[in-house]
Amino acid sequence: MVGMEKFIIEGPANLKGEVKISGSKNAALPIIAATILKGGQYQISNVPEITDIKNMLGILNNLGAKTKLHHNICEIDTRKISSYTPEIRKVQNIRASILLAGPLLSRFGRVILAHPGGCLIGARPVKTHFDAFMELGATIESTEEYYEIEAKNLIGGKIILGEFSVTGTENAIMVALSAKGITEIHLCANEPHVTDFCQFLISMGAEIEGLGTHTIIVYGQNRLHETSYKIIPDQIEAGTFILATAATRGEVLVKNFMVEHHDILIKKLYDANINFQVLGSDKILVKSTTSIKPINIRTDVYPGFPTDLQAPFAVLLTQAEGSSEIYETMFEGRLNYINELNKMGANGVIKNSHEATITGPTPLYGTTINSLDLRSGATLIMAALIAEGKSVIKKADIIDRGYENIEEKFNKLGANITRVTE
Repeated sequence: MVGMEKFIIEGPANLKGEVKISGSKNAALPIIAATILKGGQYQISNVPEITDIKNMLGILNNLGAKTKLHHNICEIDTRKISSYTPEIRKVQNIRASILLAGPLLSRFGRVILAHPGGCLIGARPVKTHFDAFMELGATIESTEEYYEIEAKNLIGGKIILGEFSVTGTENAIMVALSAKGITEIHLCANEPHVTDFCQFLISMGAEIEGLGTHTIIVYGQNRLHETSYKIIPDQIEAGTFILATAATRGEVLVKNFMVEHHDILIKKLYDANINFQVLGSDKILVKSTTSIKPINIRTDVYPGFPTDLQAPFAVLLTQAEGSSEIYETMFEGRLNYINELNKMGANGVIKNSHEATITGPTPLYGTTINSLDLRSGATLIMAALIAEGKSVIKKADIIDRGYENIEEKFNKLGANITRVTE
């Protein structure tokens, strides 16, 4: 039986030093899935060694691929993939498994996919994906456990996505690559990791226009080939370490910080009176801040404020002098972490499933708290770092889904975090 893991954190900490940000989880997952499009040998570097990546590679192995992940270099051989039915239990471990639908459909003309699993932070409907497939000629049947998708003759056309869905955009692009003719995809997500994904496809020989915009044009049936590629740094991990440094009144140099990807975060740091200095195009120095101002946070699609940094910013706002409003527009279950912060002494009020108020400054005290999902888990680590005394964070293994060696990185900055398996 596998034990549950927990973090024991002695606070408070004053973070100092430098940290190097790992590769982007949200870029790596679709890129790994895209290697299915064309059987070949791929080498992808700067891949974070996290649970979600390992689960995705496990699914590919089960389909017949050979994979290896070592020192952040991922080698994938997809030449012998022969199955279009990913193993149900593996699919249910990771929401990103929906990204397998597009490349398997493109390669085999058919896919049988179990309903994806992952964090319980609210509805993430697959309708956007399937509507795009059907626009190009696919047929879809659904049972209680599986989606059965088939397309004998995909024809390019115009797709209008029902929402700015990152994975929906990526799946639509992968299916359009095997369609005859030209496909215009409107209302695309344009996050940096979506652009990075498109750059990977271009390195495979794909012809794609409109990168970084909400309209992407895909020229179908180009000759694809194997390739090597380096993934961009993780936007959310960078933000997490920046906010943790500010909350602990520390001083940390954050490397592999892609300045061009963080306009709204930089603006909100200015508004909150955080002391920092942007150094060139890939570093930021966060300095000790004496007085934190309250601000309002409203999540939005890129380039708006990312939902994955909403909870970490809320921890910082528990130390601001006044009341801050949080508007979570993406997921209805994402504010539940505030109940855990309140156990530590925070003054947070959840008004409804999308709105909350944080009033500070309030001292936080160590206690036992639960990781509710990947991002709230990282948020509670931040809270424990500014709390007085010992904190115990249960279900710590959830955090491993998206952060590589998170306790090791924080400990090198002066934190006192111990991982324990129960």
